[in-house]
Amino acid sequence: MFNSLRSRLWFTYALVIGVALGIVGIVFVLYFAKNPVQSLQARIRLQTAAETIFKRVSNIESIPLEQLQESIARADQAFDVRVLIYNQKTQLIIDSRQGEVPPLNLHIPLLRLKEGQQVSVLSKKDESGNGWLYLPKLIPNSMILVVATPQPAIGFWAALRSRGNDIFPTLRRAGLIALFFGLILAFWIAHWVSSPLQKMIQATKKISIGEYTDIPIEGPREVRSLSNSFNEMAKKVRDSQQATRDFVANVSHDLKTPLTSIQGFAQALLDGTAGTPQAQKQAASVIFDEANHMHNMVLNLLDLARFDSGAITFRQDPIDCNALLNRVVKKFTPIADRASVSLKMNLAYIPTILGDDDRLAQAFGNLVDNAIKYSPSGSEVLITLKEVGDYIEISFQDSGIGIPPKDIPRVFERFYQADRSRQGGSQKGAGLGLAIAKEIISKHHGEIQVYSEPGQGSIFVVKLPIAKEEFRKDKNDI
Repeated sequence: MFNSLRSRLWFTYALVIGVALGIVGIVFVLYFAKNPVQSLQARIRLQTAAETIFKRVSNIESIPLEQLQESIARADQAFDVRVLIYNQKTQLIIDSRQGEVPPLNLHIPLLRLKEGQQVSVLSKKDESGNGWLYLPKLIPNSMILVVATPQPAIGFWAALRSRGNDIFPTLRRAGLIALFFGLILAFWIAHWVSSPLQKMIQATKKISIGEYTDIPIEGPREVRSLSNSFNEMAKKVRDSQQATRDFVANVSHDLKTPLTSIQGFAQALLDGTAGTPQAQKQAASVIFDEANHMHNMVLNLLDLARFDSGAITFRQDPIDCNALLNRVVKKFTPIADRASVSLKMNLAYIPTILGDDDRLAQAFGNLVDNAIKYSPSGSEVLITLKEVGDYIEISFQDSGIGIPPKDIPRVFERFYQADRSRQGGSQKGAGLGLAIAKEIISKHHGEIQVYSEPGQGSIFVVKLPIAKEEFRKDKNDI
C-alpha cells in the first residue's frame, strides 16, 4: 500500500498530525476532567456561604446549641455546603453532616489561623479518599468555622463521553477540521518533496533510450542537491557516450585511410600497374609509411587503454629535467631539420623531480613533435624550463597556425584535431599524442595547459611537483 515515497511521506505526515492532535485532545480532556468551571463555582459558593454563616454565628457564645445546630443545618441546605465548627482545641463541636460522610481531620492548618485573616480555599481528602474543598474562618473567642463541599471531578472517561459541556463537541469539530486540512497539507508537502524525484525517474528512463534532459532544480535543499548531481551525472554520461562515438568514428577513419592506401598500392604491385622499379619502390614506400603510421597508432591506443585500466606502473626515480629535455631535443632534431624548423632551449638549474623518465620523455616528445608538425618552415620551437614555487614549469612554444578558442578545451581529447585539413605537411597524426601526454603528466601529479591564438602559435605549459629535499641532487652534481 505504501510502496512509493510519496505515499510513505503522506502517511508519515498524517501520523504526525494525528499524534499531535491526539496529545492536544488528551491534555484538554484531562484538564476538563478536573471540571475547572464547577470547581470555580464551588469556590465562589464556599466564600459566599462562609461570609453569610460567619455573620450568623459571630456571637456564637450567646446562641443555644440546638438553635445553632438548626441554623447550621439550614445553611447547609441553602448553600449545599458542609458546615463544621471547632473549639479552641480544634475539637469538632458541630458537623452539619455528621454520620452521613466521613469526618474531616482539619486540625493541622487550623492552628495557624488568625482573627481576620483571609484564607483561600483549601483542599483535603476524607477517610474514604474523597476530595473536599474547604474554607476556614476564625470566629471571635477562638472558635473556628469551616465550610466544605465535595471537590468537583467527573473523571477522564466521563469527561471524554460528556455531551453536556459545549466545549467538547466544539473541540471534536475543530479537531476533525484540523485533521482534514492537515492531511491535505501533508499530501501537498509529500508531492512537493517527491515531485523532483519523479522527474528524476522519468529522466533516467529517457537516458536509457538515449534522450538527455536536465531536470529542474527545485524542492528541499537535499533534493535540489540530488537534482544538481543528477544533471551533472547525465551530462558526463552524455559526454562519455559522445566521446565513445567520436572515438569509434575516429579510429575507423584513421584506420580506413592508411588501409585504403596500402590496399591500393599492394594491388598496383600485384596487377603490374607499378611496372617500373621506381614505381614499385614508391608503392613499397607508401605501404611501409602507412603501415608504420598504423603501427604507431595501435601502440598509442594500447598505451591509452593501459592508462585507463591502471595496468601501467610508473617508476619514482630522481630525474634531471635538463638532461631529459636535452635527450628529447637530440632525438627530434633530425625531424625538425627536415621540416626546416629550429629547436631552441632556454634551460636553467632546477631541483630534482620524481617520476618515470621514459614516460616523461614520451610526453615531452609528443609535445615537441606536435610543435614541429604545426610550425611553418623557417620558424622555431622554443623549450623553456624554470622553477615556480614548488613546481617546475616547462613550456613548449611554437610559431604555428594556433588553435581557435572554441577548440582549446578539446585539444587533449583522443583523436580530436582542431582542423584536419591543416595538418603539418606530410606529417600525419591521429590526434593521440596530446591525449597521451596529458595522461602521463596527470599520473605524475602534474598538470598541462595550453595558451593559443589563431595565427600566433601555441604554448603548452607542463607543471610537475619538485621532489622532497631528501631526493634532490646537489647543484654541483648536475
